[in-house]
Amino acid sequence: MSVRRALWVVMVCLCCAGLQAQMFNEADAERDLRHQRTEWAMVGPHLPDLKTGAPADLVMAGDVLRARRMPEDAVDYYRAALLRGVDESQVLNRLGVTLLELREPLQARACFRRATLLKKKDAEGWNNLGASEYVMGNFTSAVYYYQRAVKLNKKMATFHSNLGTAYFDLKNYEDAQKQFETALKLDPSIFQKAGFGGVQAHVLSPNDRGRFCFEMARLAARQHQDAMVIEWLGKAIETGYDIKVEMRGDSSFEGYLHDARVEILIKNAKAMHGGQVAAVGPAPALPAE
Repeated sequence: MSVRRALWVVMVCLCCAGLQAQMFNEADAERDLRHQRTEWAMVGPHLPDLKTGAPADLVMAGDVLRARRMPEDAVDYYRAALLRGVDESQVLNRLGVTLLELREPLQARACFRRATLLKKKDAEGWNNLGASEYVMGNFTSAVYYYQRAVKLNKKMATFHSNLGTAYFDLKNYEDAQKQFETALKLDPSIFQKAGFGGVQAHVLSPNDRGRFCFEMARLAARQHQDAMVIEWLGKAIETGYDIKVEMRGDSSFEGYLHDARVEILIKNAKAMHGGQVAAVGPAPALPAE
């Protein structure tokens, strides 16, 4: 490892240490409680020593801790691994994703930027860098980095769904629909997944969330996926979106407007909202296939 790279790793570690200090009142208190539970008693004794453990073992320990939802502890092991001569870009990506889970996008972005500098053709790194920009509301930057990820790996559904979501937040519904459609072709279950590989859950406003769900219902209708149409319309109406008004005159929903399942959704929504469904504005028309 060069002196320059070593200094950068130390900076990352110091930042992580600063992160832990800032989070002491809540995160460290939560970690202390977690360390008193049975699960930690099962895991803790088998973890490698942070100072003497083999680099590969430290990375594996970080993966195990993150999978068990112990992100603060995972950060410790990824940080220790970075100081021991591992595949730096790979560990930086894992550390960055963990920091995103800890709601530290600035720290995460620094990790992803370094990872993409080390491996310029690492599609995962560019996607992760896009994710860090996205959670901070920098949608234009997110689009740029997601596009780089897609260019490097066109077969990854998550990259397309993430790019589509960033387009959606920029009100570019046409390009968003194209990316969502590609994502669905690559992985029909992509929009049922959660987490940072997912697409929309943590930043869309209720207004945008309803519109997003309606657009997904429209896409499912074009593909004749009846069950998905009803599921997405249900999610849209839960936000107060007036699906009945939006479905009228839309050829994609021909046959669904008077579907008994849709009528039940609308009836239940009216009951919940005191007899009225709150409209949130017209959904933009997407281009025909």
